[in-house]
Amino acid sequence: MNDNKKSFFMGVIFGMVVLFVINSFITNANLLYKRFILREMTTNQKISQIQDIVDTYYVNEYDKELMEETMYKGMIASLKDPYSYYMSEEELNLFLQDTEGNYVGIGIMVNLTEDEKILINKVFEGSPAQEIGLKVGDKIIKVKDKEVNLENYQSLVSDIKGEEGSKVKLTISREKENKTFDVDVTRRSLDVPTVEYKILEDNIGYISISQFDRVTYDQFKIAFDDLKNSNGLIIDLRNNPGGLLTTVNKITDMLVPEGTITYIEDKYGNRDYHKSDANAYNKPLTILVNKDSASASEVLSGAVKDFGVGKLVGETTYGKGVVQNMYTLPDNSGVKITMAKYYTPSGVCIQGTGIEPDYKVTNPLDNSRDLQLEKAIEVIKNWK
Repeated sequence: MNDNKKSFFMGVIFGMVVLFVINSFITNANLLYKRFILREMTTNQKISQIQDIVDTYYVNEYDKELMEETMYKGMIASLKDPYSYYMSEEELNLFLQDTEGNYVGIGIMVNLTEDEKILINKVFEGSPAQEIGLKVGDKIIKVKDKEVNLENYQSLVSDIKGEEGSKVKLTISREKENKTFDVDVTRRSLDVPTVEYKILEDNIGYISISQFDRVTYDQFKIAFDDLKNSNGLIIDLRNNPGGLLTTVNKITDMLVPEGTITYIEDKYGNRDYHKSDANAYNKPLTILVNKDSASASEVLSGAVKDFGVGKLVGETTYGKGVVQNMYTLPDNSGVKITMAKYYTPSGVCIQGTGIEPDYKVTNPLDNSRDLQLEKAIEVIKNWK
């Protein structure tokens, strides 16, 4: 290599070293400026400093693990999405048990009300809740003396479950009787029957689905097969808060012809289509819905309505057109987060609007008659 080439390469190397030094200086100067002039801090620096202040000055004992758990819950709660939340390892285990169709609890189904309370929309036969006198329509306003709100709703629902034989204190508001009272309910191991069925007048089949768990499809199939010789079918989804998308898709596939049951779309525009085969129910079909029919219930209702294979009777549904996924963290805690919107076969996202029934019917407040069921029977009888 001649001297000119050697000088050239040495110059390039020297220039790169100088550039690296300058960049490092600028970067460090920028960090120092932000840290000491603007007083900016990284998230970890701020958490560490707050922890130091608590450890150094806080006068009482405190639960450090609870502090950390609360911080994680707060991160997701800041989204102000009632369907997204952080779960500790214990809460995650209880949640997974619940979707399996068996759990330790008091035997109720609930949802969040507009005034941020826990509404009881079903009390299971023979459950501790029924034995102690809890009723559909009761609102749980406190769990273990903690007031219910949007941020703690999911954690308090988890707190209602627990160890078999243990008790949980609930504060109940029974608005129809204008009274508030406390109850202590003993938790028990429960197998949740998510499907009930029977034959009504004029040989009309009736199937009630309380939620869509892993066990629900098998339970529904038994009911569906037993009622195959009926003159028509009523599927009752009133007060059904939803459940597993995989389960409701399999049930809907039994009812509608070939096509799209639903599709979900994520924040990047990616779509996942859920299809049905050509087999379909070919007798009169009505679906009972109300304002607490949500999520997976609306998938089934929307598909039946869009395919035109049945009629919806009752009230406008809840309007939950979003899908959540569970992400388990390495320490076995988890985050359930809204990750997509779902659409009916006609391409409508019902988030916040719900699905309008073909026949709007409201039951009396005293539940003296089930006008919605009566209308569903009438529709089946007069089917054309």
